[in-house]
Amino acid sequence: MYGARPDYRVDLLARTNAMAAWLDDACLARSDACLVVDEQDHGLVVYFPRDAVDFTHLEPTGERTVCPFKGEAVYWRVAGGEGDGIAWSYPDPFPEVARLAGYVAFDQEAVRVTIGKGSFTGVRP
Repeated sequence: MYGARPDYRVDLLARTNAMAAWLDDACLARSDACLVVDEQDHGLVVYFPRDAVDFTHLEPTGERTVCPFKGEAVYWRVAGGEGDGIAWSYPDPFPEVARLAGYVAFDQEAVRVTIGKGSFTGVRP
């Protein structure tokens, strides 16, 4: 789709802020190495490094969707639950957003994402 919409923006912003994803009292993910994705027409979404996600609270849904700007997404739902996924990732994203590989996002209407203080590294990510 980038050929048809060269003006479309999907900005991947590396952040050092301490971020966490919560489902009630369960911490689903926690990291200070997240990507904040600012996609045109979608708003901000926090993506956690895969190794920062506690998958004991999640199970794969088998659902797959395709975003014309990011690629094919796979989904997870609450372990032992039913219904739609509350988390997703792009295992093989398009080259324009290749940094998304290895990151997991959460539905911010189903999961509470907190953003804490960042640390100054002296280098712009």
